[in-house]
Amino acid sequence: MKWRALIFLLAIPALCLGFGDGVRKQSLREAAEASGMLIGTAVRPAQLSEAAYASTLAREFNVLEPEDVLKWEVVHPEQQSFDFSQGDQIIDFAARHGMKVRGHTLVWHQQNPKWLTEGKYTSGELAQILEKHIKTVVGHYRGKIFAWDVVNEAFDELRPVKLRSTIWRDQPGIVLAGNGTSYIERCFRWAHEADPQALLFYNEAGAEVVNPKSDAIYAMVRDFRRRDVPIDGVGFQMHIANLRADVASISANIKRFTALGVQVHITEMDVALPVDPSGNPRPEDLQRQADIYREVATACLSHSGCTAIQTWGFTDKYSWIGWHSKHTQGAALPFDRNYGAKPAYAALRDVLAEGRR
Repeated sequence: MKWRALIFLLAIPALCLGFGDGVRKQSLREAAEASGMLIGTAVRPAQLSEAAYASTLAREFNVLEPEDVLKWEVVHPEQQSFDFSQGDQIIDFAARHGMKVRGHTLVWHQQNPKWLTEGKYTSGELAQILEKHIKTVVGHYRGKIFAWDVVNEAFDELRPVKLRSTIWRDQPGIVLAGNGTSYIERCFRWAHEADPQALLFYNEAGAEVVNPKSDAIYAMVRDFRRRDVPIDGVGFQMHIANLRADVASISANIKRFTALGVQVHITEMDVALPVDPSGNPRPEDLQRQADIYREVATACLSHSGCTAIQTWGFTDKYSWIGWHSKHTQGAALPFDRNYGAKPAYAALRDVLAEGRR
């Protein structure tokens, strides 16, 4: 009886992943590594003490990225002090489980401390503050974080061909000689000086398809590459709503960016579903969600320069979609609230297992 109980306990993880036919299938991580891909997710250090969270994370992913703890309000809470304690927890977890870490994010218009946003600094003073921040944070994790989202969401939602109005651009901004993208260029150069081996990415929302925003980003990246600005990649967040994804346009967009000689990472993918008051989606929507995960992953793997697929969290238990949508949407990730694998999980795994075409 003891042996039977032991065999049953060992079978539980396989059963939870839908392997009840007795044939163990690959994890996402195993499938990705066999194909030379990175499969990642955004994480919160507070959840690492939860056994199911930690074990699923370590088993299924080879890259992780902190959701919030490397943003200014956490890592640089006071002008003269930095707090790396939470970021270091993620680095330690990754090291213990043989995972890479992406850094997110050095420059953004949100989640900045009041000492920064209400400081009334001159342009010169602000440039010194930003340079110190970038070089201190990147320097602290030199050799430990393989890629950084240097600048995040610099282009405006309402006027997508225009750069967003922020303290970095024009309040008072650190722009040089009237060149709007020069502040972004400076950030990349400072990050490169702090860690010449790290891959440096520009990350953006709503630019995964060919559209006016991605056109503007394309022009910026092309200019940077021509002038040897140290940019290595572009991150497309890939937050998908309404169960619609223009996969042909996504693929065309990946193709043109990688043709510039930069990598593309899918950095924050989730596929939000309509849910009932209990947070449950319809079965047919779960299948359509799986189709979208499959199609986007296939588009990525069809281009050699698309080297990573990352979701924004991995379990619906901790997804941001519920509070963001006032609980009208949810169930956006490959694992449900109980860490059960959804059809989206199998779709991702199967594409990764097939490898590049």
